[in-house]
Amino acid sequence: METVTSKDGTTIAFDITGDGPPLVIVAGATSTRRPNAALADLLSSQHRVLNYDRRGRGDSGDTPPYAVDREIEDLAAAIEAAGGGATGLGLSSGANLSLRAAAAGLDIARLAPWEPNFIVNDARPPLPDDYVDHIDELVAADRRRDAVEYFMTAAVGMPAEFVAPMRRMPIWPAMEAIAHTIAYDGRIVGDSMSGNPISPQRFAGVSVPALVLVGGTTPWLTDGGHALAEALPRGRIQRLDGQTHDVAANVLAPAVLEFTR
Repeated sequence: METVTSKDGTTIAFDITGDGPPLVIVAGATSTRRPNAALADLLSSQHRVLNYDRRGRGDSGDTPPYAVDREIEDLAAAIEAAGGGATGLGLSSGANLSLRAAAAGLDIARLAPWEPNFIVNDARPPLPDDYVDHIDELVAADRRRDAVEYFMTAAVGMPAEFVAPMRRMPIWPAMEAIAHTIAYDGRIVGDSMSGNPISPQRFAGVSVPALVLVGGTTPWLTDGGHALAEALPRGRIQRLDGQTHDVAANVLAPAVLEFTR
């Protein structure tokens, strides 16, 4: 493990593997860098891969108050530590963060968003208007289990009866431990899950090549991916047939490597 200091003094922890053009993995909600270690190893055959803990997770710090701009600064520090001019491989809401970072002018050479969180039609209900506030309230009341369950139903869209058995899974305590960061991702996603089409102006300034990757098994994510690819000036889409949102590393990595070759 190595660390870098973000602009506001927050320590950001990361692992680096491989050699070649830099690539930074940006994790999604309720995830630390550790579940992405296998993906990083596969990508390191062609890249210098930096896999980091976003603030408030794993071995990274969490300097208050939270703001999306601070996470963009964290990503900027990670890109610099990787060598600059990195490919941004964002996973789920981490893809939304990498897109926002590119729009803010960070030193990103390419974008490879995996199933970013965009609801662009009526394929599913939008996020409730008070979603972020409710997550914050649950965490403040030390109801972390309830915060994770609310995320699973309101954001992920899982039926409540499917969520209850997940409490017995080994990953559940880890999600509860970083439940306070669920609201961070809610702020990053913002109005992207409102059900409205993507404005053509939203990503007009993102001029780097972008490959939007979707699995095709979740209609709202697939629809959102197609809309994003059309909105990005140099965007295109690739479907990894049969992959769920929890994409297999040995399926995602070859698509990214082909894109960045």
